[in-house]
Amino acid sequence: MKKHKPKYNQIIDAAVIIIAENGYHQAQVSKIARQAGVADGTIYLYFKNKEDILISLFQEKMGDFVERIRLKTAGIESAVEKLLVLVETHFMWLSEDRHLAIVTQLELRQSNKALRFKINEVLKAYLRIIDEVLQAGVEQKEFRSDLNIRVARQMVFGAIDEVVTNWVMSDHKYDLVELSKTVHELLVGAWEYSE
Repeated sequence: MKKHKPKYNQIIDAAVIIIAENGYHQAQVSKIARQAGVADGTIYLYFKNKEDILISLFQEKMGDFVERIRLKTAGIESAVEKLLVLVETHFMWLSEDRHLAIVTQLELRQSNKALRFKINEVLKAYLRIIDEVLQAGVEQKEFRSDLNIRVARQMVFGAIDEVVTNWVMSDHKYDLVELSKTVHELLVGAWEYSE
């Protein structure tokens, strides 16, 4: 469908840059069109409005990211190791695309309630992966048997999210990926299985 057309992807990529550089509210559709190298009207062949662009952008990028995590963790048995790959992949993903990091960490947060609800829907696939890793860790006796999966998932996502937000707010002054092991050790250390 439309998602496989080059112009759709051009518009998504242009929107990431324009929203990151101007803020969501100042990111005019005409600026996105100019960045994408398309006429203003072309945008409306693919998207209803600017909000639709933001949601689609997040769906596309998060969909690609979830796929990347699934591929990278596919052959790994250990839940502890899978969790490290998940943290590293998340940090790598956003450190490779600073504009996207600004959009996900800052601009998506300033949106209205209806938009946040749609964004949370997109996040569910990622949160399910975290749940699966944590559940496997409990079953394989890598994590404590009484681990509250829901709270642990919030800890994983919250820690990753906060570290990335601080990195964005500090204007990317340090290596985000280098923090993967520290974040991983702090999380796993709280849940390690003991007899």
